[in-house]
Amino acid sequence: MKKFLNFNKIIMFGLLIGIITVGSMIVIDQNQTVNVLVLKQGNEGQAVKDVQTKLKQWGYYSGSVDGIYGSQTKNAVIKFQKKNGLTADGIVGKETFEALGLNKYVTSSGTTSTSSGDELLLAKAIFAEAEGEVYVGKVAVGAVLLNRVADSEFPNTLSGVIYQSYALESVSNGRFNSSANNADCVKAAKAAISGWDPAYGCLYFWNPATATSTWIWSREIVVKYGNHVFGR
Repeated sequence: MKKFLNFNKIIMFGLLIGIITVGSMIVIDQNQTVNVLVLKQGNEGQAVKDVQTKLKQWGYYSGSVDGIYGSQTKNAVIKFQKKNGLTADGIVGKETFEALGLNKYVTSSGTTSTSSGDELLLAKAIFAEAEGEVYVGKVAVGAVLLNRVADSEFPNTLSGVIYQSYALESVSNGRFNSSANNADCVKAAKAAISGWDPAYGCLYFWNPATATSTWIWSREIVVKYGNHVFGR
């Protein structure tokens, strides 16, 4: 009888450990599922610097890029949110990070919020528009397309930006449809999606040797890589 009671105790103890372990696993899994960074007034760090840098490049923020989320940063975030049709609460969450092109701070179960389909689509666009360009120029072309997604003047999806009428010459002339992904273009697409923007917030790029549009030359040129210039 005594042995039987001891055996029951062992079973109960095992069940208790199992329940605790399962509970811990559930908590861990929940944390992974909702692993999305949220920034608000009072926060500090590199993510805040990245937000400030983007807002400063696009003319919403005039303060120091110091990594401190103060009232000036909050007001700049609110202005950006209003311009882009987001909830204007001054809090940088998933949607605001995505609109800023800072997808590296938006994760779910350890992966970025940008789909693999978008990544491949961006790589195709980079190949079609900048196949022979230097690597940084490839990334800059990808960044321009992502900047358009984040700008209220353009479609709010990557496919919408790429297939917008007369937006990309490679789509108009059919080159895009026959383009192939290569390692450099896929790498450049991943870099742009991760937040690298060597175009510094620019929304346009063109080849000065072949561009015939008088309107495009009214844009302010910010930087040049290879055969392309990038402007606002």
